[in-house]
Amino acid sequence: MFLGLQALPNQQTVDYPSFKLVIVGDGGTGKTTFVKRHLTGEFEKKYEPTIGVEVHPLDFQTNCGKIRFYCWDTAGQEKFGGLRDGYYIHGQCAIIMFDVTARLTYKNVPNWHRDLLRVCDNIPIVLCGNKVDVKNRQVKAKQVTFHRKKNLQYYEISAKSNYNYEKPFLYLARKLAGNPNVAFTEAVALAPPEVQIDLVTQQQHEAELIQAAQQPLPDDDDDATF
Repeated sequence: MFLGLQALPNQQTVDYPSFKLVIVGDGGTGKTTFVKRHLTGEFEKKYEPTIGVEVHPLDFQTNCGKIRFYCWDTAGQEKFGGLRDGYYIHGQCAIIMFDVTARLTYKNVPNWHRDLLRVCDNIPIVLCGNKVDVKNRQVKAKQVTFHRKKNLQYYEISAKSNYNYEKPFLYLARKLAGNPNVAFTEAVALAPPEVQIDLVTQQQHEAELIQAAQQPLPDDDDDATF
């Protein structure tokens, strides 16, 4: 069963398990777009002026009951330097996002990872490569190795096309429940896709990922290298 942190400051309490999910990554990687796809979460979001974040309550129905992720979105603060510790405190799970069309956003992933671990030790983390719908991809699937070095889960996503939208949440739900058999039992109401994804090309990228996972890791330090 889920054991959620029920009472976070300034958040409405619910009678089912809830978790603080922090989303980090460089500005412009699509974090806000990703969170806003979940329509009920977008409708019920709350702005926290003391910390400068928007908190989106994202509900999911599972075979173990209903759960809620209080999804903390930075509201663009990361563009002006690091995030305050108040953003991370009590975080129970996290998503680190980069943009596959912008190499620098991937190179900065280790910085976000270090920031997270400094405050939130030993929480489940998903790395997401966003914008895989865009043709001019700069970070190839086989170049994404940071998650293997740090034992994170990695998913390729496209927020604007809803591709793989639920996968990061399902992975986190399973980790938080300590149960690999947790499944979502209802489709989430998502905003209509704004773009279409070339599924044939993306399947090739996913195959590259599987192939790359069989290769030895580059013999370097903890950076996200190419």
